Amino acid sequence: MKLFEKNVGQVDRAVRLIVGVVLAVVGYMYLAAPLSYVAYLLAVIMLFTGLMGTCALYSLIGINTGGKAQAAKK
Repeated sequence: MKLFEKNVGQVDRAVRLIVGVVLAVVGYMYLAAPLSYVAYLLAVIMLFTGLMGTCALYSLIGINTGGKAQAAKK
């Protein structure tokens, strides 16, 4: 599996986008400085992987949540 090949399915992408937005809002509104930076970093990672449809960690361990149709597009 290639590193930047699409390996995140539609449901997984939606969950990542929602979690990313929630982390950003929680980091901004409810957390103090050190923890808010961690929340922002995780939010950026979740939003990036959700928007791009690729996850480097999934590529490294061989996970593809896109299903058979997406796996066949190699």
